[in-house]
Amino acid sequence: MLGVEIDRSTLWKKAREEKHDNIPDPKVAEKEKLIDELQKKVSEGTLTVSGSNDVLTMALGPEHPGRVRGVGAGISTRKYFNLPRQERVKFADQLKESVRDVLKEETLKMEARTKQLVEAERENLPNQLCQLIPNFDPSVLKLTTFQGSEQSPKNPMSYKASCSGALDVRALNFEDDNSKDGEKQEEMKSKDAEQQVDMQKDKCLDVSEKEQQAPHYSNLVLPSSLQALCRFMETTLKVHEKAMIFTIEKEVFGFERQTFVLIEDITQFAAMDEIGATVVAVYMRCLFDVLKTTNMVNMVGFVDPAQVSANSGSLTQRSRLLANRLQKTDGEHIFFMPYDPGRHWVLLIVRPKREIVYFMDPLPGNQVVDDECKNIVNTQGRKAPIWKTLQGTLKQPSSVECDYYVMRFMRDFITDPSLEFEKKFEKGKDQAPYPQEAIEEVRKEWADFVCLHME
Repeated sequence: MLGVEIDRSTLWKKAREEKHDNIPDPKVAEKEKLIDELQKKVSEGTLTVSGSNDVLTMALGPEHPGRVRGVGAGISTRKYFNLPRQERVKFADQLKESVRDVLKEETLKMEARTKQLVEAERENLPNQLCQLIPNFDPSVLKLTTFQGSEQSPKNPMSYKASCSGALDVRALNFEDDNSKDGEKQEEMKSKDAEQQVDMQKDKCLDVSEKEQQAPHYSNLVLPSSLQALCRFMETTLKVHEKAMIFTIEKEVFGFERQTFVLIEDITQFAAMDEIGATVVAVYMRCLFDVLKTTNMVNMVGFVDPAQVSANSGSLTQRSRLLANRLQKTDGEHIFFMPYDPGRHWVLLIVRPKREIVYFMDPLPGNQVVDDECKNIVNTQGRKAPIWKTLQGTLKQPSSVECDYYVMRFMRDFITDPSLEFEKKFEKGKDQAPYPQEAIEEVRKEWADFVCLHME
């Protein structure tokens, strides 16, 4: 604090502050305000302090025998307040040095945290390259480390998840076509690996630029509302570098929050490409209007996919957020919980009262529940729930429809007032894919809802 000597009252405040000089305890914050006012009066000469009757004593009251607040252990009142002036000056210097040490320690912690964030972004680079190159093999990145700045996602809910990585990941071949030239191949592996990866990175950038210049949706037949949304994106969002802002009311996920639909969300949805949690959450908000129309709000609830999926925080945090949501239940209430375990979407249907969780995976051949997903749900009750896989789940025809299928599953359930989804998808039912018309209904409804928010 400018103009104020670093005395024990200042050190007392610093010891109780969190990051950004914030004091969480309101009672302590009131004392800090009082100390600031007294220090100001001292600096202005309108208040005189002497001996033990200093600023901290005026703010907190008299010292107790045997100790002095704000100067550390082992210092008695007699030892501190009865020091000669010269020694008092030395003691003040020691206090200043202590404050410098505290600030230095906090700086080191912040630098370590920044380094962790940068490392996390570097680890996410293979996933980004896999999205840009369909046949990219992440293992080639082990040969070198890219130098340069990493970019964080613009929207924490816009991470893309699809099962394409699980279905179609083939290794890139960097070897010379001439198999007889083994010596040249070894030289490429050992000396030119970095150059090869850099070339692939340049190709990724070229692909990205081409996609922006000629988006896939331009040659597709789209619903009228989706066409209107794409025109709005081209003429308004891109021109002004804006995003569409949505407020999702508390009734939908149990808490109110804002989310942002980005340009990339719209282009990928229009092209029926891989989409992220933002798009799924906005469609769940659309379905909430259906629940209100059919008076089913007290029967069906939604869990925010951005709070529970694999990229959303620690296991403990996600489990706690899910527990808070499931507590707000009444009788036979059921909850739809889209979940992304990593580049794929599945749907969980949770019935807290019956302690049953239904599992739906649109990926052909997939019947196993992710262990981490189980751990999040299993910690909610006094005992682990019963898990049931709906054997008649319709299966997607290729590698990018999992998110669209999860949205369609939820639509099918809430448009059936009986909610007999166990019979609807029981074992032995036809597992053929949805007709494309069924997926187009979902896309049209999403676009209709988003168009209402165009400004």
